Amino acid sequence: MIDKQGHKAAQAYGSTAVYGGVESASPHRLVQMLMEGALQKMLTARLAMQQENIASKGENISWAISIIDGLRDGLDIEKGGDIAANLDDLYLYMGRRLLEANLHTDIARLDEVIGLLREIKSAWDAVPRQAPVSDGTS
Repeated sequence: MIDKQGHKAAQAYGSTAVYGGVESASPHRLVQMLMEGALQKMLTARLAMQQENIASKGENISWAISIIDGLRDGLDIEKGGDIAANLDDLYLYMGRRLLEANLHTDIARLDEVIGLLREIKSAWDAVPRQAPVSDGTS
């Protein structure tokens, strides 16, 4: 579903990362880190909205959109089929909702996207447990 993890995605996360190891992260971990980074930026934007800090709100929402665009760019629609196509649509929707949240300083729209990304991340985090890799010893 994810190709070479999208160079743009890595750049977007690398510019905002608090965590080390972006370059040595597995593709699965890189996606997790991107989602964590986008969530962090949206939560920071939410706080900025509450504090009426327009500049911080805009900056953090812009970063979140860039990270989500990076996740979208990393999708391999051909190999990922319907799941990748649905994620593509959802990421596009999330970007639009973030733009609206920024334009209207709307916490409800921001919270909607936070909730959606948390759901996607929860499913992504469960992938290794659902599909364990055999080491060939059993």
